[in-house]
Amino acid sequence: MTEALGGKLILIVEDNEKNLKLARDVLQFNGFQTLEADSGEAAVGIAREHLPDLILMDIELPGIDGITALQQLRADSQTAGIPIVALTASAMSADRDRFVGAGFDGYISKPINIKEFPGQVRAHCERATLEPS
Repeated sequence: MTEALGGKLILIVEDNEKNLKLARDVLQFNGFQTLEADSGEAAVGIAREHLPDLILMDIELPGIDGITALQQLRADSQTAGIPIVALTASAMSADRDRFVGAGFDGYISKPINIKEFPGQVRAHCERATLEPS
């Protein structure tokens, strides 16, 4: 299964350097390719340029927040189909409902569980591959 998904390109949008490094290192160790953005504006630009297979989007970001970045990506025909998963410390069920209601394709809470995280990301990639465009 790893071979079929090996090399998937994941854009990690995270302004906390330690959280970003941990997510990047865990994903790269598990065969994913990664791109990084530390703001919503940077995420939109990088997504348009590289068209990643999945975006992991923090919500609390400098400049535009993750929800605004999501809305901009969904409004652009080039990036509208990229799966975007909220990656956030806001773990209350009302937060989860708000993120899914805003249009996120899923939710992963922080701090990430380094044993579960690659499988969670892989599952989101698989789901996106199975869904019709």
